Amino acid sequence: MVLRAGVVGLGVMGRHHSRVLNSLDGVEFVGVYDPADSVPSHIEGKPVVKDIEALLDMNLDYCVVAAPTIYHLDLGRQLADRGIHALIEKPVASDTESAMELKKLFADAGLVGGVGHIERFNPALQSMRKRLEDGMLGEIYQIATRRQGPFPGRIADVGVVKDLATHDIDLTAWVSQQTYVSVNARTAHRSGRSHEDMVVAVGTLSDGTIVTHTVNWLSPFKERTTVVTGEFGALVADTLTADLTYYQNGVVQSSWDRVSSFRGVSEGDVTRYALDRKEPLLAEHEAFRDAVLSGDTTRIVTLAEGADVVMTAEKLVADGLTHKLS
Repeated sequence: MVLRAGVVGLGVMGRHHSRVLNSLDGVEFVGVYDPADSVPSHIEGKPVVKDIEALLDMNLDYCVVAAPTIYHLDLGRQLADRGIHALIEKPVASDTESAMELKKLFADAGLVGGVGHIERFNPALQSMRKRLEDGMLGEIYQIATRRQGPFPGRIADVGVVKDLATHDIDLTAWVSQQTYVSVNARTAHRSGRSHEDMVVAVGTLSDGTIVTHTVNWLSPFKERTTVVTGEFGALVADTLTADLTYYQNGVVQSSWDRVSSFRGVSEGDVTRYALDRKEPLLAEHEAFRDAVLSGDTTRIVTLAEGADVVMTAEKLVADGLTHKLS
């Protein structure tokens, strides 16, 4: 069976989605809806229409929503009403209430709804998740993420917490298979916008793991790292390069008492793993296509999980406002 798929929104991500859909096995990419005057008339050889109904009338099986977050609920409602499955870019909605409504809309219609948390499909994090499940680190003590870079001009409707930190909220819960039980944040507004552009967040997960997230739009370099520390060592993922490195606790006893007492855990072997580096967006689309065909949503990010991320992000934004630095 060949699925017919379309895209809503032709920004940076919409163009990437269109590219991947146009070459995805088992899928026919049929077109895009974007009402902006600045978009081309065709993308990947397929029409770009100005009327949402024109796209929905193309007999779509599913659609990717890559429009600004504030439009996700209205677009999701239109897709659900027409019986069209949807992969909605993160964050899934502007607020928890809207995210929960999207979840109910697709559940009531018996449709597959997914969220584009692409980091889950990064080879380094996929490998990290498997190794944590296998007990490589033993008990997980701490997860620390850093996500920094220059300001993206495309973002206007949310701050850095909902745009970037949502990546870290989702991947942290996913790789650890835990949920957030508490979060606190410090935010700053340094660029003159109404939304925060820097955040340092701390939290506690359901099994007692402590987490920290450092996220900003004001660094002149890009950084995307996740460090998981456990009783047997640490795993470090760089999702920019899709590298995963294991720092093992040492097993060799040192006879130099002064060094041993200073270092605590001793240094052991360091291993950087060779990974199959499939493009994360392609892997995400393959998983969603398969979910539409089979109804099995275990490999995608569900709307329920997306709603949990938005809820945690809202708590960070609210707590950050009580400690805001201007």
